[in-house]
Amino acid sequence: MIREIKRTVPSGYLMLVVLLVAQLFFAYLVMRAFHAQSIPLLSFAIIASIIVLICWVGLFMVHPNEAKVLQLFGKYAGTARDPGLKWANPFYTKATVSTRIRNFESNKLKVNDANGSPIEIAAVVVWKVFDTAEALFEVDDYAGFVQIQSESALRNLGTTYPYEPHDGELISLRSNPAEIAEALVREIQDRLTTAGVTVIEARITHLAYAPEIANAMLRRQQASAIIAARKLIVKGAVSMVDMALAELQENKIVELDEERKAAMVSNLLVVLCSDESAQPVLNTGSLYT
Repeated sequence: MIREIKRTVPSGYLMLVVLLVAQLFFAYLVMRAFHAQSIPLLSFAIIASIIVLICWVGLFMVHPNEAKVLQLFGKYAGTARDPGLKWANPFYTKATVSTRIRNFESNKLKVNDANGSPIEIAAVVVWKVFDTAEALFEVDDYAGFVQIQSESALRNLGTTYPYEPHDGELISLRSNPAEIAEALVREIQDRLTTAGVTVIEARITHLAYAPEIANAMLRRQQASAIIAARKLIVKGAVSMVDMALAELQENKIVELDEERKAAMVSNLLVVLCSDESAQPVLNTGSLYT
């Protein structure tokens, strides 16, 4: 694999002055030789002027968060990262590689989660180039490579975890966003290391059941929520009934036998667990008649 080699190149400002002075000097020399009709001097001045003109091609600009990959006749010669006006061998070809932070949002992908349920998932990936040589020479198009491999990693992640936890599952796509984001970063980074790219952040931006099962799954979620709420209501009601019986017995307000306790428990549970307000009923008789 071709690794990045940082190349320190001369400042272009100094070379700009040198080339300008040389260009003016040899232009003057050409005129002087032409008037003197000196063929050797004229030939030397013209050749020198052509060389200076070629040297002007060596000037190039490096912008902040940008790198220039230098090649000499197809051979990698190094990467210039220091910003500013620079000068290098005019025969170098200079390819620009941006090292700025970039991001893209994947398409909505339809995959089956770990339980086989079809879901729609999308993510945003934040990345940057850290090795310009690998990015330019190891893959054909590193930006397209990042997009395709990120979507592939997202598909694999979607099939590895369930949409929501069932039967004691610890991590799910919906309930554990932080853990899922870390897993997605690792999954994408493993695929992009050879392209000289580092993943800064990756997180899911869209997650839903596929339309064909969305209604059924919504009813399932509603049923689960109702069951959980009922469990909490019943637990609280039992606690309140136990507290009421304990308070009656402790303060000796009334003596209740087992049958009266059972009736009281039944009435309190009906009142506390009912969805609607209880309607009061006055009992003027005895429990035993």
